[in-house]
Amino acid sequence: MYLIGICAVGFFVLVFGLIRMRYLRNRRELEKYSIEPEALHALMATKEVLLFDVRQPLDLLAHSEIIPGATRVPPKDVLEQASLIPKEKDSVIYCTCVSEKTSRMILDKARALNFTRIKFLRGGLDGWKAKGYPVEVYDKPFHLDTA
Repeated sequence: MYLIGICAVGFFVLVFGLIRMRYLRNRRELEKYSIEPEALHALMATKEVLLFDVRQPLDLLAHSEIIPGATRVPPKDVLEQASLIPKEKDSVIYCTCVSEKTSRMILDKARALNFTRIKFLRGGLDGWKAKGYPVEVYDKPFHLDTA
């Protein structure tokens, strides 16, 4: 009876350890492909970097602002046609999801296609604005395709 209990506890410890290791590995991997707002601001002042707003349409409707110089690209379009983001240039993508879900989804797709010069903005648009960096009104028409 005790042996079964010890084995069960050992099994759960092993599973928890494996899950934790995977989480930490993914987190380290994401660190390589992220950029803080301060670093992006400095980079934009010294080097050409392409900036892509990949927010979902409803997020854009709720916050009709964009980082100056950014190009609005619907996430659905990027997922269907990754060539909308050039492979050979430094690029940064951002969204407004708290978990950066949309940016990470685009990043995963780009990495699977061997993009090496793409990063996502940590904190997204909210992180950018929290640092006091400029935004401009986004007044171009867009579709509310939420599929």
